[in-house]
Amino acid sequence: MPNDFLHSFQGEWLKRKRSLASWIVVIGGFFTPTIIIIARLVNYEQLAALYAKADFWTSLWQSSWESMAIFLLPLGVVLSTSLITQIEYKNNSWKQLHTVPLNFSTIFFTKLLVIIAMLLQFFILFNIGIYLSAVIPWLLGSGVAYPAATFPYKYFLQENALYFIDCLPILALQYLLGLQYKNFLVPVGTGFILWVGALAALSWKYGYLVPYTYCMYNHLKTAAPGKAAIPALNIHYMAVFYFILFTAASFIIYITKKEKG
Repeated sequence: MPNDFLHSFQGEWLKRKRSLASWIVVIGGFFTPTIIIIARLVNYEQLAALYAKADFWTSLWQSSWESMAIFLLPLGVVLSTSLITQIEYKNNSWKQLHTVPLNFSTIFFTKLLVIIAMLLQFFILFNIGIYLSAVIPWLLGSGVAYPAATFPYKYFLQENALYFIDCLPILALQYLLGLQYKNFLVPVGTGFILWVGALAALSWKYGYLVPYTYCMYNHLKTAAPGKAAIPALNIHYMAVFYFILFTAASFIIYITKKEKG
């Protein structure tokens, strides 16, 4: 059984190379850091003062996540998850996949694990990009000292973990939709509508009921009052709850569906 799961995962991991989702992970991971690098090189006369600030790293972190948490990450998860789950429909290979000696739970969870692994890959690339967005301007800007502030490893790791958890409900619901609909536009369109709904719900006191809001809330928790109605409850627990709920529903629907693909 463990060998079957491992081999199935390896096969699904190879399939992802034929999907645009792999490029979304790489481009998305380095997009914002690249913009920051360009902006800082254009305004190189401000670098010396910027790199001397005591809050250099946390400020860089917040500016890097501003567009990522609100726009790029939720939409990237919507697109990537939908693309991965559409591979079998695109190649008309669901029936072929179900003839291999693997049980449905192995197929279901290896596909899900590949998407989660790709999300982890994105976070690794994005963090590398954030560090490079600090180092490259320093290397290229004459008279600029290395950041005087201590690198906040613990803070970065904690925030990465929270953002990762907050992504999981989006991933799970898009996985559910992607497995059920042959038309790629259905899960993508639904995800986009839910994302727009999440933006609208940020100022609503019950906005935490919309599972696509958690990344946004996590970023806006330190923002000026009035930008969002930050809930008093722990949104990260809510994210885990929704992830389990959507994954369980998706699994039940998948294994009980008479015509799979």
